Amino acid sequence: MSRPGKRRTGGVGYVDLQVNGYLGVDFSSPDLTVDGVRQVTEALVARGTDAYCPTIVTVPLATYRAVLPVLAAAMAEPDLRPHLLGIHIEGPFITPEARGAHQQSLIRKADAALFDRWQDLAEGHIRMLTLAPEQEGASKLIRHAVRRGVVVSLGHHLADKTSIDRAVDAGAACCTHLGNGIPNVLPRHPNPIWTQLADDRLTGMFITDGHHLPPEFVQVALRAKGLRRTIITSDAASVAGLPPGEYDAMGDRVVLEKSGRLAMKHSASLAGSSATLAECVEWLRSWSGLNEQELTQIARTNPLRLLACG
Repeated sequence: MSRPGKRRTGGVGYVDLQVNGYLGVDFSSPDLTVDGVRQVTEALVARGTDAYCPTIVTVPLATYRAVLPVLAAAMAEPDLRPHLLGIHIEGPFITPEARGAHQQSLIRKADAALFDRWQDLAEGHIRMLTLAPEQEGASKLIRHAVRRGVVVSLGHHLADKTSIDRAVDAGAACCTHLGNGIPNVLPRHPNPIWTQLADDRLTGMFITDGHHLPPEFVQVALRAKGLRRTIITSDAASVAGLPPGEYDAMGDRVVLEKSGRLAMKHSASLAGSSATLAECVEWLRSWSGLNEQELTQIARTNPLRLLACG
């Protein structure tokens, strides 16, 4: 496999900060193996993603204990190390009303001691943490994680401006899948989307698979954040890359439609995406007017800079 930064035939490789799995391999499954990580990595590299953050969603505590050492071991493998930028923990410190496809029964209060135990299991490889800023103890955890070199992102929350300001003052740097992971119905104003779009201290991460966000929202978000504070992610689910059908994922049944839309079977929530980051780039390219340099900035340069990798 190629190293990040090395141009391959077919163009530059992209960097994805939120990959939950691929081709049936789930980074949040207690059955995860290093070979499974290798399978995902080889498939993603072949499809244009040079490097990524394997992402663990809200799972039982026993699953964190099982999965984190496996991901740490994968990052020690010479062929995988260049392509794994660090682990992204999304949850469980989120708001139940904004949980999306995360299991409500597994949501926990912000806990710095628990995070430390996870970081030890991961051998220091946790690089991103997504949490809800209005949670009790969130600011304390943000400051603690940032001191340990972790990028903290705001997501799955309903925080007001005071809570968002407090989180940013504590060191939060970005917003996970801004515009998603939030109830479908919100007050016109104020609401968390406007506040995060307006805050120039926050980088916005957006899922541009053509299903999570309409073009109009992405266009406005680009104007609000500018190219320098915009990152696109795939939020690829474990069933991404598989044929359309029903699958078990996120602790429930999900439906992968022929269109590529992936949703919970028994609710209105999306369940991640079925796209690679290259496909997310192509959707943007098809209508946004962004040129190759601009697309590369938001799909490679900016995520590397956020993680201080470039």
